[in-house]
Amino acid sequence: MKIVYDPTHDILQISLREGTIEETTQISPGVIFDYDKDDNVIGIELRKASQRLDNPYSLSYVVGEVNTNKPQPKR
Repeated sequence: MKIVYDPTHDILQISLREGTIEETTQISPGVIFDYDKDDNVIGIELRKASQRLDNPYSLSYVVGEVNTNKPQPKR
């Protein structure tokens, strides 16, 4: 996984895996998912990242329990 923050464009990109982007979908304003040929999400892009994150320069990697008490996704 690779995370890149571009302060000039205020974009944070998260690459989940290597691969060729076959499709890009904006799932909400400024939140973009990139998909490979098998429809797997391989990247996430946040535009106007400094407005969406507490600090786009800060990164914390934690191994532990996930939050399972959130609403189920609508699909």
